[in-house]
Amino acid sequence: MRGVLRGGVAVGVVLGMSWAAWGQEHVTQRLENSPRHLEYQDVKRGDRTIRCFVAYPEVKEKATAVVVIHEIFGLADWVRGVTDQFAEAGYLAIAPDLLSGMGPNGGGTEAMGSGDAVRRAIVGLPPDQVTEDLKAVVEHVRKLPACNGKVVVAGFCWGGTQAFRFATNSDGIEAALVFYGTGPEDAAIGRIQAPVYGFYGENDARVNATIAKTEELMKAAGKRYEPVIYAGAGHGFMRAGEGPQASPANARAREEAWKRIRSVVPRS
Repeated sequence: MRGVLRGGVAVGVVLGMSWAAWGQEHVTQRLENSPRHLEYQDVKRGDRTIRCFVAYPEVKEKATAVVVIHEIFGLADWVRGVTDQFAEAGYLAIAPDLLSGMGPNGGGTEAMGSGDAVRRAIVGLPPDQVTEDLKAVVEHVRKLPACNGKVVVAGFCWGGTQAFRFATNSDGIEAALVFYGTGPEDAAIGRIQAPVYGFYGENDARVNATIAKTEELMKAAGKRYEPVIYAGAGHGFMRAGEGPQASPANARAREEAWKRIRSVVPRS
């Protein structure tokens, strides 16, 4: 399916990273006022400790888990906010800081000090380390008592590319939700076992230029790839579309994307 849509452990949240929130004060306010249980959990993998932000849904039954892969801004306010929004939608959501242990004094995103430092560090992450960290987080959240055993991955921008890439390295996920990220190399696509759902803004030529090739490769490999392009929306519409100053196109794209998430990812 492809088309352009037209119309229709206690709470210890770190909230001081204005460079990573793009000045979106509503993001921190939403987190502070969330009625859901939010906490940090450490995931151990060998000598590494991956710090994760976890948001629990207010539901009676065990829930499907969503591993939220952050943008190139790291585990910043908005990523924590969207993790809470996944919980609001009925999912058990966990967002790992893939910069855990990579900052000064063994810190993560919050220890980097500036957006440029975070971006440089993320670009320099070893791909195999990212893969193994995500595998550890998937297995961790799958075993939580509130999880029904089903796990999907969702990533945004850099994280969207990583979500697509992770689908080539894991046969234990139910789906990959790729938000304005690019597809993997040719040979890797054959390893994908889960459906991949793409979410793209119409005004994002850099990323959208890769969609046709990815469609071709996925089709040739017999894999399920369903990209949707949202009319008038730009790159990062899930972030840009939620604020009080959001453009109508970005706000509409965000709303439609949430409807689609609920339709393709069962909550229980």
